[in-house]
Amino acid sequence: MNIALNKPTVHFAPSYLLNPANPVTVNLIGAGGTGSRVLTALAEISHALTELGHAGLFVRMFDDDLVCEPNLGRQRFSSCELGLNKAVVRINNVNRFFGTNWKAFPYRFDHDNLYRFQNQASANIFISCVDTVAARLEIARMLKTRFADQHQRREKPYYWIDYGNSSSTGQVILSTISSIPQPDSEKFHTVSELAFVTDEFAGLLESSESDDNTPSCSLAEALEKQDLFINAALTQLGSALLWSLFRQGMTKNRGVFLNLDTMISQPLKVA
Repeated sequence: MNIALNKPTVHFAPSYLLNPANPVTVNLIGAGGTGSRVLTALAEISHALTELGHAGLFVRMFDDDLVCEPNLGRQRFSSCELGLNKAVVRINNVNRFFGTNWKAFPYRFDHDNLYRFQNQASANIFISCVDTVAARLEIARMLKTRFADQHQRREKPYYWIDYGNSSSTGQVILSTISSIPQPDSEKFHTVSELAFVTDEFAGLLESSESDDNTPSCSLAEALEKQDLFINAALTQLGSALLWSLFRQGMTKNRGVFLNLDTMISQPLKVA
């Protein structure tokens, strides 16, 4: 038997993310049902990393939406925050609770708004929690054309993590923004590039997008479109993937598919 054929396939994180001189920069796009929860998870990851001697994370959150009545209960907002910008509310809450100094940008993350972000549009990790295929395609286009050639290590883009869901199913996919050099290894097969979700799973994204884009007028109506816990479940799975990448410096999985109806989660292996 050829033992080499049994070597597991993995992806190694760049050394800069594991031992950076400055906090790892994260651009979190979307502050709704998933994004509002992912922000809290990032704060927990950052706090844990700093306790372990790491520089932690610095997060910027982008969203132009306002808190409205149907958001209460499913998203991380309260009635006293109605009418306020979602990104500003969530960043202020996390900063007060965790003592961070993260930044909110109350704008849509797209090419037309780049001038508003100045030099803060690039980051080491991009996380998208958006509702439409069009928004994902716009993010993918920007990552390929605007940020892929960024060479300054403090803002060099390495990964894109995309969260997407329908009513009771969803997925989290990890992609590399450019090729990440891998170490020589006798124990593992290594993969330097992980395909964009918009390239590899275009059909899945199309099917996961709701045909009904009309705003919900109440929480009860919103629950007809999305299960109460789909966002929370995806947040935990995706955050665990990111946490393991920091803690282990490598990953055998680059995503997960979740179905709450069947209570089945299926990992997407690095290949």
